[in-house]
Amino acid sequence: MLSSVEMCAGAGGQALGLEQAGFGHEALVEIEQDYCKTLQFNRPRWNVLSRSLVDFDARPHRGVDLLAGGLPCPPFSVAGKQLGENDERNLFPEALRLVDECRPRAIMIENVRGFLDAVFEDYRVYLKDQLKRLGYETEWRLLNASEFGVPQLRPRVVIIALKKGLMGDFEWPAVAAHNPPTVGETLFDLMAANGWRGVQAWRERASEIAPTIVGGSKKHGGPDLGPTRARKAWATLGVNGISIGEAAPDPDFVGMPRLTVRMVARLQGFPDDWQFAGKKTIAYRQVGNAFPPPVACAVAAQIKRVLTRAGGVRVAPIRRAS
Repeated sequence: MLSSVEMCAGAGGQALGLEQAGFGHEALVEIEQDYCKTLQFNRPRWNVLSRSLVDFDARPHRGVDLLAGGLPCPPFSVAGKQLGENDERNLFPEALRLVDECRPRAIMIENVRGFLDAVFEDYRVYLKDQLKRLGYETEWRLLNASEFGVPQLRPRVVIIALKKGLMGDFEWPAVAAHNPPTVGETLFDLMAANGWRGVQAWRERASEIAPTIVGGSKKHGGPDLGPTRARKAWATLGVNGISIGEAAPDPDFVGMPRLTVRMVARLQGFPDDWQFAGKKTIAYRQVGNAFPPPVACAVAAQIKRVLTRAGGVRVAPIRRAS
């Protein structure tokens, strides 16, 4: 099993995908307490470090196979002010510091599609130059989760950097041959759990994949499925997006049902046995901000192929949480 260090691990979407691809985690860094509880509950043997990335020293992990993470998206999100490098939440400088400290064989960073906007061209060039200075070749690509079996329209930028000489062997993962299942097909059994008589009609109405799930932030956004435009998109699928439900509809329910946290997690690509700590709002936020595990797995599998072929793989040690 190859080794990895996870930055801004969140609720474990990317970490789970890396695990599925064959990576073992030496450390997972996450500042939010409830997120850390989620990671520790689902994987008690993971070395979860509850701290800011600013306070993390990567030197003990020098030579790790992969440094990965989903850096905060607000600095580049079109939903925000797009302050980029001038946003106090921009953690790319810290990521570059960690690369310098641990000199991983590969780097994998996920961010929002706004990262590719023209306004950030100079910053992209800067990042590429900094990584080149550290001995890495860099590529990025916009991937949509629906192309990897996730029933959701979720475009995300994935940045890959490999030590010089390895990029020639890297290939972006192939997309699925068929469209993912619809919202109705994906959630039918969960919607029917309490015997709702209208579930079959709802399944037929929910005949497309989901719009992008929006997680919100600590300052903005609650347990709902996004702003007005997003709620309208959900309404066409027969879903009430004004809030998150506690349970599936009762047998005599009439109207548009709300999604539960478990339903949203399934639409995000999480397995049903993955549990989320905290109350409904914080649990939903964890799900909504996650990187879908199937996408992370697909990209990580390609990185693993390159690193394994190159040899010198470092085995991830088993560590206790701290």
